[in-house]
Amino acid sequence: MSHNVALVLSSGGARGIAHIGVIEELTKSGYTITSVAGASMGALVGGILAKGTLNEFTEWLLSFSKMDVIKFMDLTTGPGGLIKGEKLMKVLEDYVGDSNIEDLAIPYACVAADLIGHKEYVFDKGNLLQAIRASSSIPTVLLPVSLDGMMLVDGGVLNPLPLDLVKRTKNDILIAVNVNANIPYEPPVQKPEHADLEKYYGKMRAALNEKWAGVIDHYIEKYRNGKHPKPKPANMFDIISESIILAQNKAAEIYIEKYKPDILVETSVDAASTFDFYKSEELIETGRIACRKALNTMGKRLIANG
Repeated sequence: MSHNVALVLSSGGARGIAHIGVIEELTKSGYTITSVAGASMGALVGGILAKGTLNEFTEWLLSFSKMDVIKFMDLTTGPGGLIKGEKLMKVLEDYVGDSNIEDLAIPYACVAADLIGHKEYVFDKGNLLQAIRASSSIPTVLLPVSLDGMMLVDGGVLNPLPLDLVKRTKNDILIAVNVNANIPYEPPVQKPEHADLEKYYGKMRAALNEKWAGVIDHYIEKYRNGKHPKPKPANMFDIISESIILAQNKAAEIYIEKYKPDILVETSVDAASTFDFYKSEELIETGRIACRKALNTMGKRLIANG
């Protein structure tokens, strides 16, 4: 028996690749996704799903470890972020095209946070690529998106699991996927080349930390006029990133408690860090396993309730 699903995908950086495994498992199990909403990486995966090019995008992701990651990191000296995001958007354009949200195969919505108005902004119409870019603008990493007097950043800042935005239809099942859960992580796939790639990504994070230290030094110098000794921030990028993750985790818990999805699929926050895209195969399988577990739990509950 087929079930219609209203699917909600959380923020989570590279951890959001697990959303792909969840979608694959749902489809394999006979579920039909009739609407989708997301934040940040959830907005990206959900948008490409709604566009109908998720298989092609997944193939590209799985080849990511063979590519030079740094070419997507177009560093900038401008305020508000370290990466322009233009190179990544050009890649995503191959899978999104010049599409409008209202023309997608299934209803789609994503959320961004407006730093000027101090409120969330919902994309449920207009250009899909712009919506994904705005919702995915991780603070301190990607430059914000300017739109109609707003300065938009990662939707996960205010609404990391937008259960209130997904379009519902009669008798559908509300499924939430939270890739930032505080649960233990056991890697399902062991890749021998991961050690070298982790060293590479470690160097990239070190470069971002160094750049953030320079940005902070600049502003300290500007506003203090050199009258006080400058503290040397240690690993500021990592500190800021972890702080954002903690805040998003708490917000996600609140939304789960408030909207009570029919099925909650959870993967561990320890599965990957923000930029661990080389773990795509591992993360996709993690999503599949978590989805199977959640569906099995639901089946047992239905049997118990008779």
